[in-house]
Amino acid sequence: MTDSYRHKGLRRNLAEEIRSKGIEDERVLDAVLKVPRHYFMDTGFVKYAYKDQAFPIGCGQTISQPYTVAFQTQLLEAEKHCKVLEVGTGSGYQAAILCQMGAKVYTIERHRDLFIKAQSLLSSMGYKATFFYGDGYEGKPAYGPFDRILVTAGAQEIPGKLKLQLKTGGIMVIPVGDSSCQVMTRVERITEEEFKVTEHGRFVFVPLLKGKP
Repeated sequence: MTDSYRHKGLRRNLAEEIRSKGIEDERVLDAVLKVPRHYFMDTGFVKYAYKDQAFPIGCGQTISQPYTVAFQTQLLEAEKHCKVLEVGTGSGYQAAILCQMGAKVYTIERHRDLFIKAQSLLSSMGYKATFFYGDGYEGKPAYGPFDRILVTAGAQEIPGKLKLQLKTGGIMVIPVGDSSCQVMTRVERITEEEFKVTEHGRFVFVPLLKGKP
């Protein structure tokens, strides 16, 4: 697959559209400019890659709307070299955005086909992320604690095991709610025992599933 001047122009338009919707972090907008989203789309949807919409990617999952990816990433405040756990690799697009921003990414996917596809794609693009196949609800305590945790599926509650894998001073961004709608929630670990929770608008995600794949 090629990344043509046309694709780059469409990305520039997409980044400006996202900016107009309130995304202000220039590092996030720059990553959107540089990561070719059409690489992550199923063949039938490639021509729509730079529309600000979610699309199916198989296994009942979607590639999130670019605005949603940018919104979550901006809330996460991922610094260069910080250690990020992503729960729900999906297409791999969000992981690529984080890698492009210089984060050290650990990502978990419970659907084997998506896990294999995303791992192969990001590697071919030169992004170095660490991939895991398994239950994201459990996190990866052996690789923690993490500076940041990003959950890309809707959870009914904030998983306690993920909270405990945050470093003090760390931030988790997770959509929380029922299957019809979730509230984008930011969790900051203030001390070993104290967490600050803030809410940042309503979104719709596929559900975060619990238990072994």
